[in-house]
Amino acid sequence: MSYGFLPCTATAGGNLFLVLAYGFLMFKSATYLSSGSEMLLQILGPGIVGGLFLPILGALPDALLILVSGLSGTKEVAQSQVLIGMGLLAGSTVMLLTLLWGSCVVVGKCDLSEESTAIDSQNTKGFSLSGSGVSTDKQTSYAARIMAISILPFIIVQIPKIFKLHSGHRVTVLIGLIVAALLLLSYCLYQIFQPWIQRRRLEYSRLKHVMSGVLRHAQMHAFGRLLDDEGKPNVSVIEKLFHKIDLDNDGKLEHGELRAFIVGINFEDIDWDSNLAADQVMADFDTSRNNVIEKCEFVNGMVRWLDEAKRTVASSAYSKKFLNDFHARTRDEQSLLPDKDEEEGEADGNSTWTCIKAILLLLLGTAMAAAAADPLVDAVHNFSNATHIPSFFISFIAMPLATNSSEAVSAIIFASRKKQRTLSLTFSEVYGGVTMNNTLCLAVFLALVYLRGLAWDFSSEVLIIILVCIIMGLFASFRTSFPLWTCFVAFLLYPLSLIMVYILDYKFGWSPATARPVHNKDDDNQNDDGDGPRDAGDVHQHAGDDCQRDDGERELEQHLETRRFLSPPQQWQSNQGRRGCKCVWLIWSRKQAIRSVNFVD
Repeated sequence: MSYGFLPCTATAGGNLFLVLAYGFLMFKSATYLSSGSEMLLQILGPGIVGGLFLPILGALPDALLILVSGLSGTKEVAQSQVLIGMGLLAGSTVMLLTLLWGSCVVVGKCDLSEESTAIDSQNTKGFSLSGSGVSTDKQTSYAARIMAISILPFIIVQIPKIFKLHSGHRVTVLIGLIVAALLLLSYCLYQIFQPWIQRRRLEYSRLKHVMSGVLRHAQMHAFGRLLDDEGKPNVSVIEKLFHKIDLDNDGKLEHGELRAFIVGINFEDIDWDSNLAADQVMADFDTSRNNVIEKCEFVNGMVRWLDEAKRTVASSAYSKKFLNDFHARTRDEQSLLPDKDEEEGEADGNSTWTCIKAILLLLLGTAMAAAAADPLVDAVHNFSNATHIPSFFISFIAMPLATNSSEAVSAIIFASRKKQRTLSLTFSEVYGGVTMNNTLCLAVFLALVYLRGLAWDFSSEVLIIILVCIIMGLFASFRTSFPLWTCFVAFLLYPLSLIMVYILDYKFGWSPATARPVHNKDDDNQNDDGDGPRDAGDVHQHAGDDCQRDDGERELEQHLETRRFLSPPQQWQSNQGRRGCKCVWLIWSRKQAIRSVNFVD
C-alpha cells in the first residue's frame, strides 16, 4: 500500500484529512494543466494542439486516478480498489451533465422570445420557468450527438450481462477497449479538422482585449471613475461616456461612431483592425439586433464588462490601477494569438518565454497528478473501510470535485456573460468533457480490467452513465433552446443516479464488488507486530469483522459488567465451518486474579 508523502493514519478523521489534502493537490494539478493548455492554444492556435493534445490533457487527472486505482496490489485488492476508479468515471460524467449543466442554465438564463430564442443579456423575467432560459447553436447540438454516440463501448461490455452469457466477458472487454480507442482517435481527428470550439476560445480572447482597451480608455477620459470604492459600477459616469461617444446626439450609437471612438484607443503596438473591433463591440452590446446601441444596452454592456474585469483581476481596491492591470493581462494574452492569416501551428516570434511557461505548467500539473493519484486512491479506500461507507459513493461524490472544479468554474464564468455564443462554447466543452470520459478514461479502465484479469461487476454504474448520457444527449441533440425548467431535470438526475446505484447494488445484488466488501490484506497487516500471526490485540482490532455476538453472549457481558467484574471483550475468535463460535473473555477483579470464561454456543 502506498501512503504518499504525508504521514499514514488508521483513523477515519486522519484519512479524511488525507483525502482532502491529496484532493486539493489533484485540483491544483488540473488547474495547472488547464492554464498550460490555454497558453498553448493561444500561441499555436487551433489544429493539432487544440484538437489532440488539449482534450487529452484535460482528461489526464481522471485517467491517472482510474489507472492507479487497479494498478497496484494483489488481484483481490485491485478488484476492490478499482471500484474507486469506476466511481470517479461515473461521478465525473454525471456531475458534468447534471449539476454543472443545470448551473450553467441558471447562471446564463435570459428572456426567451416568442420563438423560444434567448435574447442576449436581457434578463427581466426573473426565474420564470418557461419565460427565461438559454439558447445554443447547431454546432453545440452536434457535440451532444457525438457525446451520445460515445457510450457505445459501455453497451458492448455489458452484452454478456444483458444476455446472461456465462462466457465471453474478456472478449467483450477487449472489443469495448478497441472501440473506445477508435472513438477517441475519431474524436481527436474531428477536433483537428473542425476546430470550431478552439476558434471560439480564440475569438473570445480577442474580444477581451477590446474590452480591456475600451474600459481603460473610458476610465482615463470619462467624467469620473467607472467603479466606486465598493466595486459597484458608476452608472452616471457610464451614461456620460455614452453621450460623449454619441456625436450626433440622437440617443443611439451607430457603427461609425463606435469606430471613431475605437480609433482613438491606444492598443499599445498591437495592430488592431478598428472595423473588426467596432463589429465585436456592436455584436456584444446590441442585444435588440437593430444595428445600433441604445443607452440602456450600452450601460448593461459596460456593467457586464466591468464585472468580468473584476473576476479576472482579484483586487480589493477598484482604482485606475485595477483597470490597468486588467488591460496588461489581456494585452499579454493578445500578443500570443496567431494572426488570422497565419497558418495553423505558427507562433508569434515573441512568445518563446510564454511557450516555455506553458510547457512548465503542463509538466508541473502532470507531475502533481502522478504523485497524488495513488495516495488519493488509497486514502479513499482506507476512509471507506474506517467509516463503512462504500468507496464507490465517496469517489462518485468527492473525487470529481477535485478533478473538474477548474473546468466547472471556467464554464460558469462563460455562462454568466449571457450570450448565445459563449453559452454554446460552455455546453460544447461540457459535452466534450463527457466524450473524453467515455473514450479516453473508459479505455484506460477497460485496459486495466483486461490486463489484470479483473471481473466486470459494474452493471449498475454503467447503467446510470448510459441513462444520463442518453437522456441529456437526446435532450440537447434536437433542440437549441432550454427554458429554465430544464435545469431541474438535470439537477434531479444526480440524486436519482445515486439512489439507483444503491438500490440495484444493495437491494438487488447487481454488483458483488459493492455488496460484498473485499478487505485489503495490507490493511490487515497494519496492526501486525511483525512477529508472525496476529496476536490478541490484532484479533481484537478485527473482532467486529470475524463474527457476530448472539443474544446470550450480550446478556453475559451485561451481567458481568453490572457487577463491575468484567472489562469489555479483549478477544473474539471465530472458527468457520462450525455451527457456533467460541468466545474467549479476559476477566479481572481488583482483588482477584485474572480468570477466563469460555462460552460455547
